[in-house]
Amino acid sequence: MAPKVLISDSLSDAAVQIFRDRGIDVTFDASIGKDKDKLLSVIDQYDGLAIRSATKVTEKIIAAATTLKVIGRAGIGVDNVDIPEASKKGIIVMNTPFGNSITTAEHAIAMMFAVARQIPEANASTHAGKWEKSRFMGVELTGKTLGVIGAGNIGAIVCNRALGLKMKVVAYDPFLSEERATQIGVTKVELDELLARADFITLHVPYTEKTANILSAENLAKTKKGVRIINCARGGLVDEVALAELIKSGHVAGAAFDVFAEEPATENPLFNLPNVVVTPHLGAATTEAQENVALQVAEQMADYLLTGAVSNALNMPSVTAEEARIMGPWLKLAEHLGAFVGQLTEEAIQSIEVVYNGVVKDMNLKALNCAAIAGVMKATNPDVNMVSAPIIAKDRGIEISTTTQDKTGVFDGYIRLVVVTDERTRSIAGTVFSDGKPRFIQIKGINIDAEIGAHMLYTTNRDVPGVIGALGRTLGEHGVNIANFTLGRSARDGDAIALLYLDEAPTPEALGALRATGVFQQVRPLVFDAS
Repeated sequence: MAPKVLISDSLSDAAVQIFRDRGIDVTFDASIGKDKDKLLSVIDQYDGLAIRSATKVTEKIIAAATTLKVIGRAGIGVDNVDIPEASKKGIIVMNTPFGNSITTAEHAIAMMFAVARQIPEANASTHAGKWEKSRFMGVELTGKTLGVIGAGNIGAIVCNRALGLKMKVVAYDPFLSEERATQIGVTKVELDELLARADFITLHVPYTEKTANILSAENLAKTKKGVRIINCARGGLVDEVALAELIKSGHVAGAAFDVFAEEPATENPLFNLPNVVVTPHLGAATTEAQENVALQVAEQMADYLLTGAVSNALNMPSVTAEEARIMGPWLKLAEHLGAFVGQLTEEAIQSIEVVYNGVVKDMNLKALNCAAIAGVMKATNPDVNMVSAPIIAKDRGIEISTTTQDKTGVFDGYIRLVVVTDERTRSIAGTVFSDGKPRFIQIKGINIDAEIGAHMLYTTNRDVPGVIGALGRTLGEHGVNIANFTLGRSARDGDAIALLYLDEAPTPEALGALRATGVFQQVRPLVFDAS
């Protein structure tokens, strides 16, 4: 059955056609995004939801989205999506961070010109029939220092344009390396130095706990007298009340804001102040940007729904289509390893270590970790997936660690999962054979070679004669057919295990009969998603 996608905000016809051309059943109704009750009533019918900023994907909407797998935001900001709730529900949230980068950067540069030359006020004055040439004395940008807070994708474009204007550029960004700073032609500085040096300050960071109010009253007071401040990033990054007071006092010469702490902004402390340029969140408002982000979100959502490829997800590691093709069997193996341990572990888990050996260590380990954790968590929560699993593990206080190793042993690569509880440590390892099929190769340190099927039976015992006979005879008497049978032991007369691939689930009577033989220490049926 074809995946179903709802587009609840305005998207271009070309984006809608992308979904249709790829065989996705799409409903395009831009009115639904503004009608929360209508959205609530229909959301359970869809696998994907494509939005802009009008649709508010609240906790209540997410709770009703019983089949939803992905939310795609045509744009950068996802303030209108409850990402924590989506993550708990296992719903991927994507945005399109690059489709409107140039447009937003250009708007910041335009706002900088406008506030430097007082263009809006001069325009209004001239339209009013005045000729106040001496009133609007501006400043040149050439030779001035631009302080860029946030030198990521958009910030780097702003830096490039500013350097073209012969400005000096200093940048504050904890994630900016010296090598990258040199590459884009800027000087990396700490925030206090930027505040002291900059003639213009422009912000290009997301709104997070760490960036909220980054230009606080305290930090604004550290700025150079005559500074001009531009914010085309997110509301809430600047203390607007404190900035208004500094503009009135003359310490700050001007400001240009496209975003505000509260939007729509019908009133604000910055409104009607001299040399303050304001626009109604127009950073991404060009025909090119709107088309780009619409096409990008359609491609991303279609890729995920049809191939499992994940791009620009905010709550899951990205997996390219090529990675999804190559890693598919390894992702399945990681999930199987987790499922094995999860089904055998009844006590609280303290930690999960995932060891990657050989070729697999160079793959997308974040995605593989998510698959392994999901496998473990599904034993107690069948609805968990790669998105929600890390959230659930964190909520339970489970410590997750990753180890990589160069190739050892006969296999080109393998994954080992080690789970620690208060009572014991369990370990299992597996690999992917050349036929693309995952296999278990070691349990409890005992080497095996076990094909993985939907229904399996795991037993432990002392290495004594008659175990194979007891298994075959008892299961046969209860009509359970064995598709594959794997044995392993630590040493003669030591610990031994058996892993059976069955054609059907063993009945409670069959399991009871096996336990009644007195031969086995454990008799555990296992279920795997072998699709």
